Amino acid sequence: MIIKYKFSTGEVTEVEVSDEIGTVILDSRREEHANNERHRYHTAFSLDDMTYEDKDYFSADDNPEKALMRKESAKQRKAMLSQLTPVQRRRFELFEGGMSIAEIARSEKAAFNSVKESIESAQKKLKKLL
Repeated sequence: MIIKYKFSTGEVTEVEVSDEIGTVILDSRREEHANNERHRYHTAFSLDDMTYEDKDYFSADDNPEKALMRKESAKQRKAMLSQLTPVQRRRFELFEGGMSIAEIARSEKAAFNSVKESIESAQKKLKKLL
């Protein structure tokens, strides 16, 4: 019996073996192929590899533990911000969002120094709570 071996380089070699050994090799190849097919059938796709419109369904940051941690952090942040006065909270959140003190003062029609002092006192309160 002649058995063909195909190497990863693409080279094919033929080897003559006895019928008994050839039968064992062919059965082994069939069994391996069947196992590969079963594995492929049961794992036809992986949620880790799925994309939808060029976006991953799941990112590395999306898992239940990290989602819970984000939720807990949001609760803690809300609790800490509740310790500020409404004016301090509003001004701090605007400042945290990227507005400058001058922009906040202009938008609220307030003095620059009062906005600055309000934000600084909010930062001091939050540092104490941390």
